[in-house]
Amino acid sequence: MRLLDRTISLLLPAVPKPIVRFFSRRYIAGTTIEDAFRAVRELQRQGAMSTLDILGELITSSEEAHRNTEAYEELIHRVATERLEQTHISVKLTALGLLLDRELCLGHMRRLLDQAVKADNFVRIDMEDASCTTETLRIYETLRQEFPGRVGIVLQSRLRRTLDDLDRLTQGPVNIRLCKGIYLEPRPIAYTDPEIIRRNFVVALERMFQRHAYVGIATHDERLVWEALRLIRQYSLRPHQYEFQMLLGVDEELRKILLESGHRLRVYVPYGESWYHYSVRRLRENPQIAGYAFKAIFKRVSA
Repeated sequence: MRLLDRTISLLLPAVPKPIVRFFSRRYIAGTTIEDAFRAVRELQRQGAMSTLDILGELITSSEEAHRNTEAYEELIHRVATERLEQTHISVKLTALGLLLDRELCLGHMRRLLDQAVKADNFVRIDMEDASCTTETLRIYETLRQEFPGRVGIVLQSRLRRTLDDLDRLTQGPVNIRLCKGIYLEPRPIAYTDPEIIRRNFVVALERMFQRHAYVGIATHDERLVWEALRLIRQYSLRPHQYEFQMLLGVDEELRKILLESGHRLRVYVPYGESWYHYSVRRLRENPQIAGYAFKAIFKRVSA
């Protein structure tokens, strides 16, 4: 199936937008905030928490960064107004101007976190490709001092630097989403062997548990879910001390298994007008998602 997954994902950029939308609609809530809230409420009904992300990190001007910041401020306000208490916010710093002006980006994040404090919410800074890692972590470390308990970060087990970053970050209270990472980075800075990436994930997760970090265990890889459950038992962790995290529309059966077993689970819910670029990038960088989509379509057609 891996060859089929990769073939589908590589062909997507040449496919008309309506077809790409058909492939990706399981994984994107829609284009509007109302679409996103419908998805969040359905997830709530199933017992899952959510994190919302407005698509649109491919910007070229400070005006776009300002508009994105305002959109996120409005989102945080609306989440509070709608009383979606278990719904957090995810943001990519490039959407707020990281590649244009670091101080501009930092100022935008401070605005969002001021709003999050007022709304009693939490903002996760997403991790992007390796060219952004150092500045993203620097901004996070600044903000977690200014807004303790309101901001989190992401680490990727694919990167060779991750355990060093983890050792530095866990010197104080920290909330980390741990994932494999979807960006295909050069070998000098990233592992390329899938088994090494998995093993690094497990080493990082155990180190986080040892240091009492709150971890969002972000994976659809059942081998890693098994390893996480083993460590949760080993360290006698209670459900409020960690959570699993998954993408909207991916392996809903595994999501249900974890929820029914009593684990907290949060689903990443992206939405927005910039769905096309996100879809092509996500499907190309993670061919397995393209395979999930293809199988879902096949089931629908053959039903």
